[in-house]
Amino acid sequence: MKTEKLTRLALLTAIASVIFVVELQFPGLIPITGVKAGLANIITVFALYKYKWQDAALVTLARIIIGTIFGGNISAIIYSLSGATLALSAMIMLKKFIPPKYIWLCGTIGGISHNIGQIFAAIAVTGTFAVLSYLPLLICSGCIAGAFTGLCAQFAINHRFAKK
Repeated sequence: MKTEKLTRLALLTAIASVIFVVELQFPGLIPITGVKAGLANIITVFALYKYKWQDAALVTLARIIIGTIFGGNISAIIYSLSGATLALSAMIMLKKFIPPKYIWLCGTIGGISHNIGQIFAAIAVTGTFAVLSYLPLLICSGCIAGAFTGLCAQFAINHRFAKK
């Protein structure tokens, strides 16, 4: 990997980590566990469309590890990894079909997939399917948050500072 690319990916990881840790300091938009804006995912969508999917996965994994360490909740890594894995997988597949002018749609599907992945993790951790009752609310919040993060990534990609 070239030094310039490695530096750019490291900067994206640092930006995503800072956004993640700062977002942890604010109360959720609505007082329901698991519902948050997920602003660090702007960087994931950006990296997916600007670099190879492996690079986006590396940035996402590093952000999750760093965010978990600095966030102080090591058990949250299970939920973050499961959500991010499903979301990134869905977005990688969709990227082949979604043109760059509809990146916000990829972000929306990623947000929904992230929440579904977290529900699967919650079922595995708790051993009960009762957490499925959260799914409709999480899908709605995933649509809103995912569309927002996708729009932000689309804006950043289309902006002249990201043209390199």
